[in-house]
Amino acid sequence: MFSTFVKNLNKMNRKVRILLVVTTCLLVGFLSGKVTQQSITTWYPTLIKPIFNPPNWVFAPVWTMLFIMMGVSGGMIWNHLEEKTEEVKKAFLFFILQLGLNALWSYLFFGLHNPLLALIEIVLLWLLIFETYNQFALINKNASRLLLPYLAWVSFASILNFSIWWLN
Repeated sequence: MFSTFVKNLNKMNRKVRILLVVTTCLLVGFLSGKVTQQSITTWYPTLIKPIFNPPNWVFAPVWTMLFIMMGVSGGMIWNHLEEKTEEVKKAFLFFILQLGLNALWSYLFFGLHNPLLALIEIVLLWLLIFETYNQFALINKNASRLLLPYLAWVSFASILNFSIWWLN
């Protein structure tokens, strides 16, 4: 049953694959946003934040664009499955792991109100994004380049996370 499902997924056209990965990434972002919603108005305002902390309204559009770019990148890699099967499987493993850690960070920081645990996790997230970038670069340079803004934003978010932990 599962192998039939995978075979049907592999027969999809290139645009549908990209759309499916973009939708998945946006869904992860949406669910992560649900975890953060209550804390944004209750717990988060009570924290001491560094002067470079962006206003809250910045995060939603930035993350939306990053999730779209991430999804397009993942879809572009999926489109190479037939000619580079093992490389794509390996790259997608890292992609899925980093996407899971991305969602987990919101839960640790906003759900559990634990900036230290979130800080440790975001370092792991950054490493997985970097490895995803490297794996994607072996398959499609343009797809890997779409991950660079994500890597940059998570670098900034790591510094912000550290600063919030340090100040509180």
